[in-house]
Amino acid sequence: MPDLSYLAAVRESYDTVASDYFEQVKPPAELDPLSRGMLNVFAEVVRTAGLGPVADLGCGPGKVTAYLAERQVPAFGMDLSPAMVEIARHAYPDLRFGVGSMTSLPIEDDDLGGILAYYSTHHTPPTLLPVVFGEFHRTLAPGGCVMLAGHVGADQHLRPTQAYGGHPVSYESYLLPPDRIAELLKQAGLVLTARLVEEPGEGAERTFATFLAHKPERPSRSNPSGVVKRSR
Repeated sequence: MPDLSYLAAVRESYDTVASDYFEQVKPPAELDPLSRGMLNVFAEVVRTAGLGPVADLGCGPGKVTAYLAERQVPAFGMDLSPAMVEIARHAYPDLRFGVGSMTSLPIEDDDLGGILAYYSTHHTPPTLLPVVFGEFHRTLAPGGCVMLAGHVGADQHLRPTQAYGGHPVSYESYLLPPDRIAELLKQAGLVLTARLVEEPGEGAERTFATFLAHKPERPSRSNPSGVVKRSR
């Protein structure tokens, strides 16, 4: 069995900072154009495909979940922190939020039309990312899309002691090279369709990356190879 002891530190830390996090973190409408644009692309892809509900995993106080819902995406949120989920339910009472871990999603196989992991996987030890990405693959419907966005780096291991208003935290963060994240997604059986790397802007220190991938369609009996032939 994998060692999931890190989850307790993540849960406790985000329970502690939840109120200040909600006040300090920008809503998607105030993000930079590239970040906002990628969210809009994801929303259009999953809305057009219509394959099922979309899970915002690591949803925090629900701001991004609400942004997707405003764009007619059937989105719900899930977070490890009960305090975050409570804030999300209060702020967006018409949306569905629940407590859960990306390492063992309480979701049936092939149930989701999309997964959004928005700045929510960097606390996962790299050795456990295959478990998380395996859960993405398991719960996505064939053809379903996943968007993963977050901090990247050269194998940096961060151990902050304070965050969001100076509250004590005990979680750790792992900033991996974009190529390694892409490879781990592929190893989980997901097909990478796009990636965007944003270099640090003025006053920023970190590089950000966004990945779009999908679960392959199952081959049909009439097309056992699964190859789609396109006419020009």
